[in-house]
This record gives sequence, C-alpha cells and structure tokens, in this order.
Amino acid sequence: MSRPIMFRNYFKPISISLSPNVEKDDVKLAEYLINRPRLWKNGKSIKALEEFFREYLGVKYAVSFNSGRSSLYAILRALGLEKGSKVFLQAFTCNAVPNPILWAGLEPVYIDCNRKNFNIDLEDLKNKIAENPDAKILIVQHTFGLPANMDEITAIAKENNLILIEDCAHALGAEWKGKLLGTFDKAAFFSFSRDKVISSVYGGMAVTNDDELGKNLEQLQKQFGKPGNLWIMQQILHPILLDSVILPIYNLLDLGKIFLVLSQAFHILSKAVSWQEKKGKKPGYFPKAFPNALAIMAFNQLNKLEKFYSHRKEISDYYRENLKGSLFTLPSEDENSKQSYLRFTVKHKDAHEIIYEAWHKQNILIGDWYTTCIAPFDTKLDEMKYKPGMCPNAEHLARQTINLPTHINISQKDAERIVKFLKQWK
Repeated sequence: MSRPIMFRNYFKPISISLSPNVEKDDVKLAEYLINRPRLWKNGKSIKALEEFFREYLGVKYAVSFNSGRSSLYAILRALGLEKGSKVFLQAFTCNAVPNPILWAGLEPVYIDCNRKNFNIDLEDLKNKIAENPDAKILIVQHTFGLPANMDEITAIAKENNLILIEDCAHALGAEWKGKLLGTFDKAAFFSFSRDKVISSVYGGMAVTNDDELGKNLEQLQKQFGKPGNLWIMQQILHPILLDSVILPIYNLLDLGKIFLVLSQAFHILSKAVSWQEKKGKKPGYFPKAFPNALAIMAFNQLNKLEKFYSHRKEISDYYRENLKGSLFTLPSEDENSKQSYLRFTVKHKDAHEIIYEAWHKQNILIGDWYTTCIAPFDTKLDEMKYKPGMCPNAEHLARQTINLPTHINISQKDAERIVKFLKQWK
C-alpha cells in the first residue's frame, strides 16, 4: 500500500497556489457533482450560502457572483457612478481589482502601500486625495489577510466623502478590533477562488447594509445570469484532476505542469487569470451569478473554516518562531487585529533568486503572488493605467516579497523543509 502513496508524493511539490485547500472530501464532492449536471446551475445552495454570509457578518445583503472580480464589478455598477469617476486603490495587488474598475468605465488612481504591512499607505492616500478631490471611491485591500487600519481609513473616507469598499479577498474571518472585516462601511467583497481562505475554484460575494445598493446588487445578479455548463464543468473538474493527475506528477519531467497547461489550452480546466484580463479586457464568463454546484463546494469548505484557520495560524507561528534571527524580515503583528494567516509573507533582498532556487532545486513552489506591483507578472501595466514609478513602495516590495504557504495541506514536515531551505540564505 505504501508504494503508490510514496510515488504520488515523491513528485508532488510543496505548493502555495494549486488549489491548496482541497482535501479528500472536496475531491469526493466534486466527483459526485460532475455526474449530476441537474445540480450545476440552480438549486438551494446559492441562497443558503448567501444566508450564511448574512448571518456570519451580520449584514443585510449578501449577493453571490462567480468571482471576487465579478462581485467588485457588480458593486461599482450598483453604485450608479458617472463614467470616468475616479477610484482609489492600492498598488501591490492583483489585476482582478483594477480590471472591474476599467470594465465599469471608471478611472483607477493608485495609492502606494506601506512597506511594513503591505496595506495602503495613509500618507500617500491623503496626498492623492488632495490631488484628486473629485474621486468617489476608495477600495481598501487587506493584503494577505493582514487587516488595514480601519479606524484611520474610515475616518479619512468620511472626511472626504469617499464611498469605502473593502477588498476582503484574502481576509474572510479576519478582524479589526474585534469586528469582522467586510462590515465597516458601504460595501465589501470576498473571493472563493482556488487560493483563498475557502475555495470553490471560482466564486465571490458582495455584501452591504445599504438597502438601495443591496437591491441593485440583487437586480444585477439576475441580469448577469448563470455561467454556461462548460465553464461550471471546468471548475468541478479542477479539484479532481489536480488531486489525481496534476499534483502527483507535477515535477516528473514537468508532466503535471504540462498536463495543466494543455488542460487549460483545450478548455478542460479554467485559468486563474485569462489572457484578456492581463490586457484589461473582460472575458465572456465575467460577470456572472454564482452557480449552485460551486455554492455546494464553497459550503463544504465553510464547514472547515475554523479548522483551516487554526492550521494556518499554527504553521505561521512555526515560521515566525523558527525564522527569528534570520535575515528574512518577518511580517508585522498588530494587537488590534486578528489576521487570516492566508500566507506568511517575508522579505529578503534576493527574493526572486530564492523563489527560483526553491522551485528548481527543492520542488517547493513559493512566492507566486505579487512578484510585480500588479499581478500576475505578465499583466500589461499600461493597460491597467499604471506607470512605473507611481508607487515606489509597491515596486520595492514586489522585488523583495516571498509568500510562504500556510494552507491545510502544509504539514509540519513541509514547514520544516521550507525553513531549513530559507536558513541557507544570508
């Protein structure tokens, strides 16, 4: 019995992003769903998931969509802004944030980030507000699940009549001064994509306490309609093929990676970010409502929310304790916040070399978020309306940041291997 397991694990990488939350029960659930297309589009799980979020966050409206970016786009549309209205957002982010702004016909204005906690730099925000007094929206990102300072941010937004939207894609379950993120102002959105706190491969939720905004979101959900069966099938297949084929042979002559690329090329699986999005364009499967099959998958992960959190914190504590005294700068801690520990993010002057060596010599995939100031690395910055030099802190962090995995499939031995590898660097 041990030989097949050893074979499956020998070439399997320590990975940070390849559907990291997937466990055996998630695979079995996907196998059950793939044979029941009647459950794919419509069913009771969509409303049940929305009700869970309403109760969990204590909000009036929770409206699901097929991605976090669809959720943000819906919020921006529901606000009824004039074309060309300016939207503040921080650099050191994914193109899934500026793209919905562009798709809604709005203008992104980038704010630099704080080098210590990766979140929005409040002084630069104040400067950009002075330069753009006609801006309407402020999107605040809780980077890597590290809560931004919501006391100061909400005060700045109120003083300048800015509508505040929380980007909680990394931060489900995180808190600022005992209050759950996503509940501080006008609206917030969450993501259930493949590498977030919970995962249904794709998925998202827009939440608000504002009646007009909430009703507009519900109307847009109906207007967008459900994605097609092919797209839904791609997401259900993802955990099945990752578990049975791709990960077990990922580093066997790169066969797993080749299989993944070919599966995406032939539309058997979906890509996390399409080529259109890297150029600021909107693919046809966004925006859409959340299909029932993915709601079922998301619910299965929600049942493990506390288990996931405890594990991520335990692994993060191990990294922090065992990397003390090294030349890696460890993430800051704030007594006012409870972070999600989605990743354990360290800094080193040779970050990109370390990431390369980890993959090619140790079969460890780390650091694949934000290796440029707007991820992924091949995003066309000019199409995002970003010019080099706009946000020097973000550009600096993109050169020095390494993300260490904390997800449920990272064992103590995996963490030990990672720490041992990192300690070789001076």
